[in-house]
Amino acid sequence: MKADALRGHLDPLILAVVEAAPLHGYAIIEALSARSGGELDLPTGTVYPALRRLEAAGYLESDWSEVGGRRRRTYRLSRAGRRQLREARSEWQVFSRVVDGVLGPA
Repeated sequence: MKADALRGHLDPLILAVVEAAPLHGYAIIEALSARSGGELDLPTGTVYPALRRLEAAGYLESDWSEVGGRRRRTYRLSRAGRRQLREARSEWQVFSRVVDGVLGPA
């Protein structure tokens, strides 16, 4: 999948994978890949700045934890992040319906 196709959609994708349970950065990258059937193979240089941006916006909260003897920052959805994710899902449904109406069979 082209990186341009993700423009404007990465933040809600990250919020969606963190919704079920707190995850550290690399686990978020793996979850995005797994949930997309391997189509989203994002570099850390794309995901980690987005995580910092989402935390600064108040959509994610984080704590340091130790995983396998290594310290990792674990991210979880905040209350504001849950609201943002609901809004993003609603906007996506409208957007995908409109695009499907245009690109779908005539």
